[in-house]
Order: sequence, then structure tokens, then C-alpha cells
Amino acid sequence: MSSLIRLYVEADLQPGAELEISSGQLHYLKNVMRLGPGDSVTLFNGRDGEYVSEITAINKKSLQVRVLEQSRPQLAELDIWLLFAPIKKARIDMIAEKATELGVAKLQPVMTDFTNIERVKIDRLRANAIEAAEQCRRLTIPDIAEPQSLARVLEAWDPARRLLVMDETAGGADSALTMSALAPSSSDAILIGPEGGFSSSELDLLENLPFVTKITLGGRILRAETAALVALALWNELVAPKP
Repeated sequence: MSSLIRLYVEADLQPGAELEISSGQLHYLKNVMRLGPGDSVTLFNGRDGEYVSEITAINKKSLQVRVLEQSRPQLAELDIWLLFAPIKKARIDMIAEKATELGVAKLQPVMTDFTNIERVKIDRLRANAIEAAEQCRRLTIPDIAEPQSLARVLEAWDPARRLLVMDETAGGADSALTMSALAPSSSDAILIGPEGGFSSSELDLLENLPFVTKITLGGRILRAETAALVALALWNELVAPKP
């Protein structure tokens, strides 16, 4: 079943359901993959698990699919969030794609004092996340929130969720040692600042919050997308509860 093309859909999934697929997915299935009536695909929606489905009809504007049987049940996933200062287009696309592959439940763009990007295309980030989930066999799509200022995000923060702040200044310990020393948690958040770093006022604000743990990723200054992926990989390996 894993070799079948996977598609994310919004509709509810259950055996016997008839779905219509259009727009970009139609072009991909019909013109790129050359699929037609009788061919099988797998569908998932982030709620009902994964279902093997059969293409029943196709025309210029839409494609009809019949849901057959469940191939994988919906399972609980880790609730790790990634907060990041927006960066240029190709690199922010990479964050959305790779963070999805690494299991992020929520992507939250945050505007900091040194953020240079004024606009974030949420639809584009969501499209990248969907494509990544389809390819990596993930059963959910991360929530992608509208950009907010760092101060506003922190003001509304639930203190029960630990916030791991990647701090490139000398204030943190070695990342691997710090993360390995943290108690296991399935509901943390990771904050990556802009490539100019956090401002002194932002560092002072973070320093005084009880739910914040500062972590450095070592002696090198990493690009924002590299820091995000390294931090997520370390968290998955050292902090996330093992099954």
C-alpha cells in the first residue's frame, strides 16, 4: 500500500464515500501520474486515518474517487510547536516542508525586532506542508498560524507548555546536553529567532518568563532554517517520549 500515491483531502473519510478531486490534485493525477478509472490512491484528512480509494471517473474538470477501506488508523502524535521569525521565500518553504517531516504540530511565524520580512504567505506554507505530509506518509497536517509579534505570542502563552528558546548568545549550555537533561515531554515549543538574533529587550523578556528554557546550538551561528531543523531533530531524539 505504501507505493500508492497519497493525497490529503478535507472531506470525511469512510468506506463507500464518493469524493470529487479537482484543481492541482487533478492535474497531478491525470497529467503527471497518468492515472485513470480503476487505479488506486490513498487518502488522508488528519482525522480519520488513511484509506485506500479507487478512481471511478475522470474528465477535464474533476476526478471521482470511491473510498474503499482503511489502511492505517489515526494515531495520536507529539504536540511539538515551532515558532520562527520569517525568512526569505525559498528558505521559509524549506522550514515548512522539513518541519512537517519532523512531526511539528504547529508552525507559528513570529515577528521580532530584527525580522526583515513583513509578509508571510500562509497559503504557500500550507501547500508545502501538505506536499511534505503526502510524501513522508504522515497522517496529519500541521496547523499554520497567522504571524504575530513575539510579545503578543508570549503574552497569550500557556505556561504549562515549555518554550525552548534557541539562543546563540553565551547564555545557554551545549544543546545536546541541555536537551538530554530535560524531562521528557510531548508538548513543548521551540523558538528560533531571526538571523540577526534576538534584541537585548527580547532576551530580557524571555529571561524573566518561568516557562522559558534557553538553549544554544553550539559555537557556530546557524542559518535560521538550519537551526530550526537541528533543534527539532534533537528534540525528537532526546526529549520526545519514546513509544
